[in-house]
Amino acid sequence: MTAAAVLDITLRSVLYCYDFLATSSHAWTKLSRLTVWMSSAVVTDQNPASSTAGAEALLKLLSPDALTPARFIDRFEQINGVHSGFRRNHAKGLGVSGFFESNGNGVRLSKSAAFEPGRVPVIGRFSLDGGQPYQPDRPSTRRGLGLQFSLPNGELWRTAMINFPLFPVRTPGIFYERLLAFKQDPATGMPDPAQVKAFEERHPETVEVLKKITAEPQASGFGNTTFHGLNTFLFTNSAGKTTPVRWILNPMQPFEAAGAAPPDKDYLFDELITQIHRQPLRWRLIVTVGKPGDPTNDPSIGWPADREQVDVGTLTLDRVEAEELSAATDIIFNPLMLPAGMAPSDDPVLRVRSPVYVQSLTRRTSETKQPSAITPADVKKGETGSSVDASPTDETDHFGLLSSLGHAQTKQIQNYFKRRTP
Repeated sequence: MTAAAVLDITLRSVLYCYDFLATSSHAWTKLSRLTVWMSSAVVTDQNPASSTAGAEALLKLLSPDALTPARFIDRFEQINGVHSGFRRNHAKGLGVSGFFESNGNGVRLSKSAAFEPGRVPVIGRFSLDGGQPYQPDRPSTRRGLGLQFSLPNGELWRTAMINFPLFPVRTPGIFYERLLAFKQDPATGMPDPAQVKAFEERHPETVEVLKKITAEPQASGFGNTTFHGLNTFLFTNSAGKTTPVRWILNPMQPFEAAGAAPPDKDYLFDELITQIHRQPLRWRLIVTVGKPGDPTNDPSIGWPADREQVDVGTLTLDRVEAEELSAATDIIFNPLMLPAGMAPSDDPVLRVRSPVYVQSLTRRTSETKQPSAITPADVKKGETGSSVDASPTDETDHFGLLSSLGHAQTKQIQNYFKRRTP
């Protein structure tokens, strides 16, 4: 038996209690440092290919010269400081939930239950880049969306997406360097030009990538933002054919370009709350099918525009919750939590994300959580800004019927269900 196989078996055992422990700070902090380290390298016991990738990552992490998860989180703390109980990156966020409805088109690419025709529940979290939980919302700040799909067979699929079409760098090591080079000066709110210049001279390819990223117009809010999975994954269908893919979420809400930030420092989240109270927000999940020669190990390089794109279903988000109440708060949106039929590619950035996320969880669950910027009262207050009163009966609007009616008709239907609700 190979070393990777032995580690894979051990890691599988750890993960039987992994998600339970992740929701209990007391239980989590009782784990030994070794157990936390091992669980940080893996993914899931539900998918052998994904678990083996975790075992291989662990072997690399044991190297004395490795860029470990702890060093990554130390760097995030060096840049942003330590904010008790918050994620070390994407600290400012808001929980959401809804469902994904597959149209069956993805079955020819992957045998995953996620693509069988039908609906599965989804938990998610919108966020802003950076470790500052109280930072003001700005149009240019990178936006994130983490999602967990709960499949009928008990498997979970998690993904963490951002609104950039490309990742700024090609390797974890360069990203580690970039964090420090682009650290903002508190006095100016901008990075040190000398540090940025030195970084770009060492890594000139990143200059062109950044130009492509900044050339993309920014959407006015979370609801009309396109989110990119960035990394390459491998889909395997029931016939055993494996295909490299990438995916994006295209908003069904009309695009509007971002303008200057208004005085409200939480305007992006406040608008999101109002929109979801008014009607569900929807995105199309589009899978891009790679061809031989397309890079699978470099998320800073895009694929040709003529690659086949398959619409595999619709994501609907119809509930919003403050982090104090959301199930998403304790979820690690680990991109290596993959069901059977999906597997990680050889992308080194993809493989380092999982252990870094867990290291962040390990630290924040041992701390006393401070209140989030967006409170339960803020979410409740957002109901008054909607044109349609939100109520538990809005769960019945999963086909978007209410949102297609006029205000008076909608109120009549909602009042009818309220009278019938025990």
